[in-house]
Amino acid sequence: MAKTVQLGKKLVGAGQPTYIIAEIGINHNGDLAIAKEMVRRAASAGVDAVKFQKRTPEVCVPLSEQQKMRETPWGYMTYLDYRRHVEFGEAEYREIDRLCSELGIDWFASVWDEGSVDFLEAFDPIAYKIPSASLTDLELLKKCESTGRPMILSTGMSTMDQIRKAVGVFKNLDKLIITHATSAYPCDPNELNLRVIPQLIAEFDCPIGYSGHEVGLIPSVVSIALGSCMIERHFTLDRAMWGTDQAASVEPQGLAKLVKYTRVTEQALGDGVKRVYDDELPSLAKLRRVQ
Repeated sequence: MAKTVQLGKKLVGAGQPTYIIAEIGINHNGDLAIAKEMVRRAASAGVDAVKFQKRTPEVCVPLSEQQKMRETPWGYMTYLDYRRHVEFGEAEYREIDRLCSELGIDWFASVWDEGSVDFLEAFDPIAYKIPSASLTDLELLKKCESTGRPMILSTGMSTMDQIRKAVGVFKNLDKLIITHATSAYPCDPNELNLRVIPQLIAEFDCPIGYSGHEVGLIPSVVSIALGSCMIERHFTLDRAMWGTDQAASVEPQGLAKLVKYTRVTEQALGDGVKRVYDDELPSLAKLRRVQ
């Protein structure tokens, strides 16, 4: 029997409806009003969850990068100050938590350091996402597993050996989901390599999903046909907004289309058993000359 993982009130795994995540990340640019509108639009599109990113900037920004200057819409500032600007604290996440509860949509976050896990524990998240950049941070993986919550491990920028080593950290795989990804924003179709998805399914005894950074929707939908049971896409209100992830993001209309295309694809895939359908019988009677 195919393994499933419980995320909130829903099961993720083969045979279940594809779990769709709108990755808000830091596309809100540190503006709570924008973040709340993104949550509303994502819920309206019909996704299963929205996801944010949580960092402790002083820990996550390398020392060599912290004092580098950067032009931003909020002025000329160090990269560390920019990272502080786009981080939400407890008050903002309380508002997000309240709104998601009101709308009936789940939320969680990618965690980039152990302190961020401690911070988010107060919100009883349905899962933790381990971003591709942190796949080799084995102490962070152990910290996430110690919470007993489901974990989603993204595999961009990683070799199969690195993925095996990361998965080997976990004492059991009952709460692990792995997502195939290529960490380019946006990603050229030539580097999406969706055929890795069946390879991951064959090797690892856990649900496999897809975290897409491409322009457009086709590869994300194709991933379902290859066995993906989860789709995560970066989401924005407007791809022209400032920020490094905006160009690889889906706008509200596109997100609604992705949900629609996903559900149609699930129906179209069927169960693989060849049969004659009732709707074919009139054509059979009219067109087949030799029975």
